[in-house]
Amino acid sequence: MVFWLQYRIVCGYYRQLEQTTKRLEMIAIMAELLKKTVEELGAEGIEKSVYLIQGRLYPDWTGKPEIGIAEKMAASAIAVALGVDVKRVLTLVHEEGDIGSACEKLLSKKRQKSLLETPLTLTGVYDSLVKIAAAQGTGSADLKIRSLAGLITVATPIEARYLLRTITSTLRLGIADMSVLDALAEAFAGGKENRPPIERAYNLTSDLGYIARIVAVDGLVGIEKITVTLGKPIRMMAAQKLSTPAEIVEKLEGQCFAEWKLDGERMQIHKKGEKVTIFSRRLEKITEAYPDIVSLVRKHLNTENCIVEGECIAVDASNPNKMLPFQVLMRRRRKHRIEEMVEKIPTALFLFDCLYINGEDLTQLPYTDRRSRLEKIVKPGDRFNLVPSFSTPTASVIDKVFREAIEKGCEGIIVKSSGSNSIYRAGGRSWLWVKLKESYQAQAIGPVDLVVVGALWGRGRRAKMYGSLLAAVLDKKTGRLKTICKVGTGFSDEELERLQDRFKDYVIPSIDSLVDSKITADVWFKPALIFQVFGDEITRSPIHTCAFEIVAPNEGLAIRFPRFDGTWRPDKSWREATTVTQILELYKAQTRVKAFD
Repeated sequence: MVFWLQYRIVCGYYRQLEQTTKRLEMIAIMAELLKKTVEELGAEGIEKSVYLIQGRLYPDWTGKPEIGIAEKMAASAIAVALGVDVKRVLTLVHEEGDIGSACEKLLSKKRQKSLLETPLTLTGVYDSLVKIAAAQGTGSADLKIRSLAGLITVATPIEARYLLRTITSTLRLGIADMSVLDALAEAFAGGKENRPPIERAYNLTSDLGYIARIVAVDGLVGIEKITVTLGKPIRMMAAQKLSTPAEIVEKLEGQCFAEWKLDGERMQIHKKGEKVTIFSRRLEKITEAYPDIVSLVRKHLNTENCIVEGECIAVDASNPNKMLPFQVLMRRRRKHRIEEMVEKIPTALFLFDCLYINGEDLTQLPYTDRRSRLEKIVKPGDRFNLVPSFSTPTASVIDKVFREAIEKGCEGIIVKSSGSNSIYRAGGRSWLWVKLKESYQAQAIGPVDLVVVGALWGRGRRAKMYGSLLAAVLDKKTGRLKTICKVGTGFSDEELERLQDRFKDYVIPSIDSLVDSKITADVWFKPALIFQVFGDEITRSPIHTCAFEIVAPNEGLAIRFPRFDGTWRPDKSWREATTVTQILELYKAQTRVKAFD
């Protein structure tokens, strides 16, 4: 075994990935890279390879420092490494539209490398990036620049291209998590048909690198031994949407319970003795922002070790029984003045599921069993309780519970199957859970959760501001984002003025490789921010790529008269956006209604 893999070979695979948009080709290329990594580095190396394919150093939930070097700092490192003026570097970045291509072009004019120079390796690059990311405090900026310059000095042009894209978080290979799982199945598990157990293991651990190492060493036998692990977040189960109680009863066959849907932030809480870790629905560690929730968990959860899920809501400081809107709670998501905000915006926690207790994985148990186990470990108290749950075998009972929930200030209800198959489907959007909100019962479409992928400049009164945002939905089959509308209404004047500042950290020089768009935006964004949008109906469109050629030749689907409802969803990642499948269901339901009318 060689125990090193030249980085230029890895970059050769990156280039192949960049040059194709065909998913099967991408999976085959990734599978070949992963097998090559194991052949030359062993199983330990595949973790680093998988993280780098994703453009990161660790799973997001670890809270460890990521690379995230700003473009100007990266340009300074290029200038130091190549002995050129930083202004020349930035000019070339502007011309090329990409800092990686700019550095590649500059290096291609450099003297030929000596055969005695030590080549970059995958492991060496990864370890160097870890050190760069970890540099903190006084003098850390200079240290980052010098360290990066050292890598650039010995890099080949193609290595420079992907190194610079990696450190500026613009790798853009178009690789989604599900594609990596397919590649792992192809490389080490006999084919894509064996992806389901690998996907389940990933959903239980949220760590692609770890899953890659296990399947590379032990195959499916090792994967099937993976279970819930305290401290590793489980990818959260999501609900489908329906607009009437009758539809819900039919879908769940009358075996269901309804829970209030509170207007708060969903949390997955891991308790190990006195240690409490809180993960957001995006699986980010948010423990430090909620010391009051940590105290409540320690006081009111009567078990040594567990994983539970619940909804955290903001409450009125002078009246703890009064729930405040989600946007108020989001002011708690900060790194500074936390104790002050605890006093200003107190919180309450309502639990609704239990996934693990003292070594026992509960995710395969039916809903009623999980709820019963949860009730046994909760000691209710002020600002800590269970989400109210009601048996709802008929549409009239669901409607009654729904109206009561709205009167109490809730968004609506979640109706959950109580049948024998009502397991917790980690990472999935399942018909075992169905959302019913007041807004779903209106004739309008929405709210739908859309990813902002670009912007177009405004005119007239909106000159020099973003006039509309290009929005997309998620195609779960390909992992790509498909455009569905341009949203320019629903924004207040103040919000319009803030849009450029809101998106300043996400601006990229060209369309992200995850985005499929026929529209050319004036400004492109790295997919990150989600907002809620309403519309009048779903229509066929020749210019949007959502469900393109599924409903009709050369046409996709679009939202007619889309409008922003004022809600940003920082608690959601782009992977939790409304899906193409959901839009198709809305379109078909709408078509059925029109035919009936």
